[in-house]
Amino acid sequence: MLATVLTAALVAFLASSVEMVEALTIVLAAGVSRGWRSALLGAASAVVILLILVVVFGVQILALVPIDVLRVVVGSFLLLFGLKWLKKAILRQSGRKALHAEDQIYAHQVAALSRQGGRRGGIDAEGFATAFNGTLLEGLEVALIIVAVASGTAVRGSLGWAALGAVAAFVIVGAIGVALRAPLARVPENLLKFVVGLMLTTFGTFWAGEGLGVRWPGGEAYVLAILAALIVYSLVLVAALRSRSPAQAQARKAGSVS
Repeated sequence: MLATVLTAALVAFLASSVEMVEALTIVLAAGVSRGWRSALLGAASAVVILLILVVVFGVQILALVPIDVLRVVVGSFLLLFGLKWLKKAILRQSGRKALHAEDQIYAHQVAALSRQGGRRGGIDAEGFATAFNGTLLEGLEVALIIVAVASGTAVRGSLGWAALGAVAAFVIVGAIGVALRAPLARVPENLLKFVVGLMLTTFGTFWAGEGLGVRWPGGEAYVLAILAALIVYSLVLVAALRSRSPAQAQARKAGSVS
């Protein structure tokens, strides 16, 4: 039971870290351009709303929906999210998609907010709204993942642990960002997205199968076998896409000509 709830907390922490790095860029831009008080208040307000949504909907779902139905729905949901994140990570790792450039996003946000007039006394509405919307939009995906992971485990207390993992990510990423007052451009975001995509896809496959009546060999330990298979498959895809990338093809063509 302890391993299950800790896994839920870890998945929520990693997923939240990815989204909070992106939200942090928006909050920092709002803080620098429109004032820190407004930006931090907007971000904190969004986090409170997200926590309320997690608690209210998470508790209701766990109490009312049968476990087998819940696992099919949750498993399918996690598969969709996991495969989406995994696809992006594979494409970026193979060079088929540009890496997420937090520095460029930050500069764009600062320029856009600076053009919208000077700061006013008290709470700046533009700064508050920008930080609030950025945090809320990035956090909604995390909130859904928290509820899904907690629902899939069907272990008492897993919702609280998952929420705690998300809050820990928010506090750590936020504290580092505010202390540095710069976007976390050096954070290996694509690696985090790769790991989270693998974990969500793994648990989604496992729980969806359980809900449909599949009896996995070795019970919960079979999660490791699914994870290992996904890692191997993903690395093979990265290698295959790299070998077929336009840059590689051009290099082979140049070599053959010479």
